Amino acid sequence: MRFIIIPAIDLYNGKVVRFESGNPNKKIYEEENPIEVAKRWIRLGAKRLHVVDLNGAIEGIRKNQDIVERISKISKIQFGGGIRKYEDARELLDKGIDKIIIGTMAYEDEDSVRRLIREYGSDRIIIAVDVKKGFVAKKGWKEVTSYKPEDVINKYDVDEILVTNIDVEGKLKGINLDFIKKIINMSDKRIIISGGISSINDILKIKELGAFAVVIGTALYLNKIDFIQAKKLEE
Repeated sequence: MRFIIIPAIDLYNGKVVRFESGNPNKKIYEEENPIEVAKRWIRLGAKRLHVVDLNGAIEGIRKNQDIVERISKISKIQFGGGIRKYEDARELLDKGIDKIIIGTMAYEDEDSVRRLIREYGSDRIIIAVDVKKGFVAKKGWKEVTSYKPEDVINKYDVDEILVTNIDVEGKLKGINLDFIKKIINMSDKRIIISGGISSINDILKIKELGAFAVVIGTALYLNKIDFIQAKKLEE
C-alpha cells in the first residue's frame, strides 16, 4: 500500500481559506483563486486533492459547486462538505467526482449511505470520522455526537476512512501520536489522517504507523511544510 500526501483546498464564499478548528471566526489564511491553487498543487505533483465546501459543511448549503466541478476536471479529488442527502451524493458522483466524503449523513441516514456504497462502490465513498474530545462531531463540527471513533470506523464497507482530530486542526502545534496510533490499530481499512500536521517529521511518524495518507492544509499554506520535500515520503 503506497503512502500519499493530499493537499487540502477548503472553499468558503468562493475563496481558499484555512480556519482554526473549523471556526470561520478564526481565519488563518485566504487566497482568491481556487483554480490556480489547485493547478499549483498539481504542478508540484499532487496525486489527489482534498476539496471541502465549508459553506456546505458549516451552513448546510453548498455555495462552491462550480469551483469544485472545475477542479475535478483537472485533478482527482475527494470532496466533502454539506453532502447530507442521498440525492446530493448521487448527483456529485454522477458528475464524475472521484470520491465523496460522507460525514453527517453517516450518522443520520445509514440506509442511504449503504445504498450509495452498493450503487457506486466502496472505493468512491469515504467516511469522515471527525473527532472532538474523544467523540465524533457532525454538521461542520458544530455538533458532537455520542459516537466514539471505534463505533463507526468499521461500520461501513468502504475502502477509506478520513479521520480528523479537530482538537489540533489548524493550530500548527503538531499531532497527537497516541490518538493516531489508536485509530490506525482499529481497522484494516485505508486510514487518511488529518489535523495538526505541522512538519515533515509529523508526516514521517504517521507513515510509520501505517496510515494510507495524510491531508495537509494550514502547514502548506503558511510554508511550514515544503510540499516537494514532503512528497519524497511517498517514495
